[in-house]
Amino acid sequence: MASLFFYINMQGQTPFRMIVRNATTKNPIVGVSVSVGNQGYVTKDSGIVTINYTSAGNYNFRLTYVGYNDTAVSVMLPFNGLYEILLTPAVNDLEDVTVLATTRNNQRIENSPLKVEVLGKEEMDEENTIKPGSIASILSDVSGIQIQQSSAVSGNANVRIQGLDGRYTQILRDGIPLFDGFSGGFGILTIPPLDLKQIELVKGSASTLYGGGAIGGLINLISKNPTVQQEGSITVNQTSLKESNLNTYAAKKYKKLGYTFFGGLTHQLAVDVNDDGLSDVAKSNAIIVHPRIFYYPNKSTSLALGYTGTFETRTGGDMQAIASNAEGLNRLFFERNKTTRHTTDLIVNHVLRNENKFQIKASVSSFNRNVTTDTHLFKGNQTNYFAEASYLIAHEKYSLVVGVNAVGDRFEKNGGDSILLRNFYNKTVGAFAQLTASFKNNTTVEIGLRGDHHFTYGNFLLPRIALFHRLNEKWALRGGLGLGYKAPNALAQQNVEYNIADIQPLSNQIQAEKSVGYNAEINYKKDFGHHASLFINHAFFLTQINNPVVLTLLANNQVSFNNAGSNIISKGFDTYVQLKLLNWELYAGYTFTIAKRNYLLVNKFMPLTAKNRFAFVLVHQIEDKWRFGLEGSYTGKQFRDNDGTTPGYLFLAALIDRKFGEKFSLVLNCENLLDYRQSRHEALYTGPITNPTFKPLWAPIDGRAINLALKWNWSKTK
Repeated sequence: MASLFFYINMQGQTPFRMIVRNATTKNPIVGVSVSVGNQGYVTKDSGIVTINYTSAGNYNFRLTYVGYNDTAVSVMLPFNGLYEILLTPAVNDLEDVTVLATTRNNQRIENSPLKVEVLGKEEMDEENTIKPGSIASILSDVSGIQIQQSSAVSGNANVRIQGLDGRYTQILRDGIPLFDGFSGGFGILTIPPLDLKQIELVKGSASTLYGGGAIGGLINLISKNPTVQQEGSITVNQTSLKESNLNTYAAKKYKKLGYTFFGGLTHQLAVDVNDDGLSDVAKSNAIIVHPRIFYYPNKSTSLALGYTGTFETRTGGDMQAIASNAEGLNRLFFERNKTTRHTTDLIVNHVLRNENKFQIKASVSSFNRNVTTDTHLFKGNQTNYFAEASYLIAHEKYSLVVGVNAVGDRFEKNGGDSILLRNFYNKTVGAFAQLTASFKNNTTVEIGLRGDHHFTYGNFLLPRIALFHRLNEKWALRGGLGLGYKAPNALAQQNVEYNIADIQPLSNQIQAEKSVGYNAEINYKKDFGHHASLFINHAFFLTQINNPVVLTLLANNQVSFNNAGSNIISKGFDTYVQLKLLNWELYAGYTFTIAKRNYLLVNKFMPLTAKNRFAFVLVHQIEDKWRFGLEGSYTGKQFRDNDGTTPGYLFLAALIDRKFGEKFSLVLNCENLLDYRQSRHEALYTGPITNPTFKPLWAPIDGRAINLALKWNWSKTK
């Protein structure tokens, strides 16, 4: 009541007028958040904000805007005239600022109605010295996310969010879908963290902005952009599990041109951890190159043209066959996957005078996978294309983004043994709009609508509504509701990887899956000066998938897909805490999930989904020289398809990082300190070793791994 009285009284006084400009260009900045006491304001189109006050005195103002350093000023009021404040662009061209590319607007993370969690540059740099070859490990540290290994032979894995299967998670690269269906194979296992600026995660329905597939959530991988300072680093890594990595990154922005370049090499020998004669870590050799060229014709326009090439050969199975390079002799079991991925992408951004933004994205990708086993040979290709044009209108109290896109893929068999699958394609055109409006300086409402036409499965209308309300400086509420869909795909990722030769084509009667997702949460944030802060998030979620496409394993080991008669429901809550205290940082999260297949009469629980999962990361830094880390997770009992359960288990990892000035750092890391393995509790396969049938994987199989990494940072600083 006191704050309301204060607000009402302010309206009757002589207003104070402030203009906010860019310190470099002197142009006015629209949409800057200005807070004084418990009140908040936003600069208008002219960069001016008008503030009423009750009486003369000294007032403290705090200004924040994405891409600029936070600024605090103290002004003695009354003040005659127009008070000018200059905001300084953030160092490293936004590298240290959280930009929510996923939400398609310039809102800061704490005020976004769509909940987005960000793993930033610091996390990417750290993961580069722990797991240089992929981002799978760092994603598994986030509460509510599970990395499910689907094959003991190849090591393939998928990302599951809030208890749902991996096919309901959409993975994007700079907002472009590349990893779906056949092309989703080995996706997250071939994305190195050194090549990324940050990872943005959405748990729950996000189909309104990005179309079908984002039923469970999405992961948007944001590439690095060049800065005016020369950047460069080289990382060399060796593990006790016989993996060697060499990664390099370089970038520079000039007046009109810029570039980024990533190159990575991975060499992994096959390892039989449990001495059963079959590899638990597949033999692999991979090369990844990702150059991008940037062109800046003027201050308002940028163009980025990129190419990504991934070349990998991965072999698992009988250790004798792998060691002798005599696959197939004497009926030794093996599987060799040879994959190549070529991707070109174009992103054009143009910012108008009124801060409105026009963007074009386009991409073409070709994914080839050759599978050779002791019994069959298969060659296949999937070509993906994507094109999108969007326009963002940025206003003082609202933002509106509208766009159209076209996305498609074509799968083709390229020879080899006769298999059941036929060539098929998916084509979708869509249009979307999202309005984000702020009310009374503490409430933001977001309404979105997408209309898609899939050329095989028909039309889909996907509305979404979300609300963010700040109760005060410490407490805030967020909630949302959205619809989604998923087009059937026989090659969509499953919890267990099946022989591609045994997969039947989809029937003409199969229909798309449709979903509705809800979320509600409460946040608490408290700053204790410059060296301590606390953030708590408690979220409830529920996703219902109607008409789900389910897999049936037939008596002849063939796999068929059909729509189930009822639904899948995943519900629960997700709580995480972030605490910073002096040189200590703690992240701890707990997820409770109940996921059921209501189309079954018995054994309804979703297999390989733990009801209880806890994860934490504790880091301590001593000056700028030493960094110590301890992380762990507890995964509770998981249901099996036969109505049994797996034991719960604890996973621990530890890290020591020693920096030598600004150029070198040496990292010693140990994953799976307790050496917990599924094979300690049961055999990983049944049947003869020449024709094994592998059990679903519910725990690590690769055991303890120690790695030593050396990073040389040859970036030039001012």
